[in-house]
Amino acid sequence: MIRLKGADPAELRADAARNREALLEAATRTFAASATEPSMRAIAREAGVGIATLYRHFPTRESLVEAVYQDQVQRLTQEAGKLLRRLPPSEAMRAWMDLFGDWLMTKHGMIDTLRGMIDSGEIAHTETRDELLAAITGILDAGSAAGDLRPDVAADDIAASLIGIFTVTAGQGGRTGRLLDLLLDGLRPQSHRT
Repeated sequence: MIRLKGADPAELRADAARNREALLEAATRTFAASATEPSMRAIAREAGVGIATLYRHFPTRESLVEAVYQDQVQRLTQEAGKLLRRLPPSEAMRAWMDLFGDWLMTKHGMIDTLRGMIDSGEIAHTETRDELLAAITGILDAGSAAGDLRPDVAADDIAASLIGIFTVTAGQGGRTGRLLDLLLDGLRPQSHRT
């Protein structure tokens, strides 16, 4: 291993970790904002690093797409628990619905690569689906126990409804919010409906 004179290995590792995080954040923003798959060079530029740094961390487009996808799934599923610690379950569900929409948006500029990876088995779509359904189930269970969400709703119902709403209302923020509010109202027990 070549060491730079005077460079602390811990500082080099911290710098590499910062670069990786910057690349993930930049790729997430770039994929979300792009209608087509952006170039790797554009992502490196957005992250403020050179193309060689990008390829050192993510040697292929597929490795970058997988890292962004897994990072976003992890953030989305972890956020369900965080929301439940801060908000009543019905409010946590509504906030999580917005986060789900944001998650869907991150996939715009990587959808072709992502589909190819799912089709080839490089990304286990079933595992991701199970993680997301578990996050929804956690909120539903908390809401059922608190009495502010109906106990007869399945996580699959919520996932299908969300995908439908976000697909139909793409780019119509106000309408999306209204439909999400209507969905949440339908999730409340009859006595709690607004």
